Amino acid sequence: MPAPRKYPDELRERVVREVRTSGRPVAHVAKDLGIHKEALRGWVRQAEADKGGTGLIC
Repeated sequence: MPAPRKYPDELRERVVREVRTSGRPVAHVAKDLGIHKEALRGWVRQAEADKGGTGLIC
């Protein structure tokens, strides 16, 4: 059984949307929200993969 997620799915979706729409670097958004930048970067990459996109936002 996988470990429970630290952040709710709704928060993940909202933060990924913030990165996409703001044009700000992942590290800046993560710092502002108190989320580790590599965690947020992984969420963005996963959202792109789920969407079928090939572009990475780093």
